[in-house]
Amino acid sequence: MRRTLRDGYGIDDLRADVLAGVVVGVVALPLSMALAIAVGAPPQHGLYTAIVAGASSALFGGCKLQVTGPTAAFVVILAPIVSKHGLSGLLTAGFMAGVILIVLGAARLGALIRFVPYPVTTGFTTGIATVIATLQIKDVFGLRTGPLPDRYVDKLATLWAARGTASVRELAVAAGTLALLVTIPRVIRRIPAPLIAIAIASSICAAIHRSDPDFAIQTIGSRFHTTVAGVEVAGIPGVVPAPALPWGSGVPSLALLGDLLGPAFAIAMLGAIESLLSAVIADGMTNTKHDPNAELVGLGIGNMLAPIFGGIAATGALARTATNVRGGARSPVAAVAHAVFVLLSILLFAPFVADVPMASLAALLLVVAWNMSEVHTFARLLRVSPRGDRFVLVTCLLLTVFFDMVVAVAIGFVLAAVLFMRRMAEMTESSLTLDASRDGASRPPRGVVVYAINGPLFFGAAQKAMALLFDIRASSYDVLVIHVGRVSVIDATGFVALENAIGRVVRGGKPVVLAGPLPEPRAMFDEALLRSKVDGLHVADTLDAALRLAAELAACERRRVRSATS
Repeated sequence: MRRTLRDGYGIDDLRADVLAGVVVGVVALPLSMALAIAVGAPPQHGLYTAIVAGASSALFGGCKLQVTGPTAAFVVILAPIVSKHGLSGLLTAGFMAGVILIVLGAARLGALIRFVPYPVTTGFTTGIATVIATLQIKDVFGLRTGPLPDRYVDKLATLWAARGTASVRELAVAAGTLALLVTIPRVIRRIPAPLIAIAIASSICAAIHRSDPDFAIQTIGSRFHTTVAGVEVAGIPGVVPAPALPWGSGVPSLALLGDLLGPAFAIAMLGAIESLLSAVIADGMTNTKHDPNAELVGLGIGNMLAPIFGGIAATGALARTATNVRGGARSPVAAVAHAVFVLLSILLFAPFVADVPMASLAALLLVVAWNMSEVHTFARLLRVSPRGDRFVLVTCLLLTVFFDMVVAVAIGFVLAAVLFMRRMAEMTESSLTLDASRDGASRPPRGVVVYAINGPLFFGAAQKAMALLFDIRASSYDVLVIHVGRVSVIDATGFVALENAIGRVVRGGKPVVLAGPLPEPRAMFDEALLRSKVDGLHVADTLDAALRLAAELAACERRRVRSATS
């Protein structure tokens, strides 16, 4: 925000930001309520998130056009927290996640998020979309299931057991809303489809109910009630969110904090990944560059402040950010304007929210889940990716659906890392030759063996790289030249493997010349004092120099043998 003001900010910029903020606010209104309901919280808490986190993250973040708020990705993490710890546990976990995000940003770890493999992010994103779509079955069909269990298989069993309570009316409302959500964007582009679709569905259902009181469907007003100043309000309260400690009065217990630490870390990691991915896409749309560490700090501040005002966990929202960019936003003021618009909507239109059908919000979340699933991308990866990447992709999907996102990301990341190490190991080759002319050097002299290692020498490739060396008979050469001029990287395991191989040859009475180490391996050799520790080891900067030195050593060895036998 300081950079925006420093670069100059005029009335035209303000006008563009306010208009963009209004458009984004219109999109955020139904989505924020629907996402809060999806995790098991009253709808106003999603709106509070858009207001507080949306404004604070924009002011303190590192991407000037990012819009922060509740997103569908959090549903699979937050819903189990609500069922186990209630709303206060949900708010406390979000607050803890904010602290973790600030620590990550302060430690300048924002750039590390780019190392999360694409099959992992696509797999768990598609898995999350699958879970979200499944959760909407209850409201789409008007099933009376009670609270759904945590495990996915148990959810399906509960939904199937309640199939006899399905309502044709609820299904008709969901189908009609879904049809509007799909067709409106093809006709009207200036006004977000969710606002029009939800407004039409709510108006029609309210009008039918007035003419026929027996026509009853589940609405926000029938499901959620809040007491304000001793008066029970149906739907959402039309008041400004008041600050309060997320965990209630007093100090949270260590047991509660311990139980919430894992979920809080998951919220922070998913929030960081989604927010920074959204920022990257915003950069591509605007030809700008965000600060990933500042973005994490801003996101952390937003997630610490939002629970104080009743908001749930938030992250950068890709759809709202893209809408912000397309709406002509020029600075973080647009995200602040979106937050102000949501706040004014609560104060002015809260009574009308009570008429919004739950089936309509479920239809909206079905569209969100479909867009989030990236079915075409998933199918394309299955078709064109290597077998290992396909395995990681499907594994992350299944783990997200049947276990949870934390397990999916952890195992998926480990699998992707193992595949990467395997591929790197396959790139590392070793060769034994008496003819080094292919390396541009002169032919090795008699009695000299050249052992070349090409590629990174790390723990995954060390055994393979050294395997051929152990098969060489000591009687077949006088001097061994180990060419490491193409070893760009060496880790501790690779270094120890190389050191042991050199020691084995030297102990057998044969000198070793280490040829052409690049700067990074050379620095490790020097710090380890390898040359002074291993008597009989020589180091040359190039392969030509190593062969000349090896020729001298081989000649000395032959003279020594002749004098010993004479």
